[in-house]
Amino acid sequence: MPLWPKTLNSLKFKLVIAYDGTAYQGWQVQKIGTGVQEKIEAVLARYFPSAPRLHSSSRTDTGVHALGMAAHFEIPKAECKIPLARLAIALNAFLPDDIRVLHATRAKRNFHARFDAGGKEYRYLVWNHHAMNPLLHGRAWHVPRPLDYAAMKQAAKYFVGKHDFKSFAANHPYEMESTVRTLTRCDVMRCGMQYTFVIAGDGFLYKMCRGIVGTLVQVGFGKFSPGDIKVMLAKTDRRSAGMSAPAHGLVLWKVVYQKGGRKKSE
Repeated sequence: MPLWPKTLNSLKFKLVIAYDGTAYQGWQVQKIGTGVQEKIEAVLARYFPSAPRLHSSSRTDTGVHALGMAAHFEIPKAECKIPLARLAIALNAFLPDDIRVLHATRAKRNFHARFDAGGKEYRYLVWNHHAMNPLLHGRAWHVPRPLDYAAMKQAAKYFVGKHDFKSFAANHPYEMESTVRTLTRCDVMRCGMQYTFVIAGDGFLYKMCRGIVGTLVQVGFGKFSPGDIKVMLAKTDRRSAGMSAPAHGLVLWKVVYQKGGRKKSE
């Protein structure tokens, strides 16, 4: 029995990857510093002579974490020597402890991790107590001031839907075709002193999630009212909105793929 199902010339694989972004300058291969992508590609090159390039669903910034980053790579069929069931184990054997391949599956020949992504979900953790929880060090933003939970919940609802999110995004290194995105969920959940901000949508601008969370926390401080969110969205000016939350509380939680047409997701 062959190790892999038959294809014409090459085989494509989808990986679901988790990582602690503390030690990395984001996902992408960097000219200065180290990206998560670079570490995984180095291990792929150990097993596959063609040294395949890894194409991701998203780009995370310096210090941002992931639990469900999706990516794909393609290799010539002749290079397949590892049983599919052991591919994730084989890759993890040479990856650093802060990067893990959770799942490895075969992908269709026309699959693309980025362009086929139908949506993404990010989660952001805040620890709201005068003393930081040491077990969440590097995983949550320590906010010692009291927060108005009800106000933040109300304000979060204004982000849901199709809007121009320019007011909540940082200037991008390259010109964006559009700053309009659609959020299917923006919610704030509380469990004791821990707040979890859940943001899901069809795509995200540069540092957009951090701009939303930072602004919502300032609503919790009383600096803005919930209704101010509508005004900020309408102004499409970063100066009109609140602060950006620090990177270390943000996690790319999952990437959703749906049957049907391909759509670009920034």
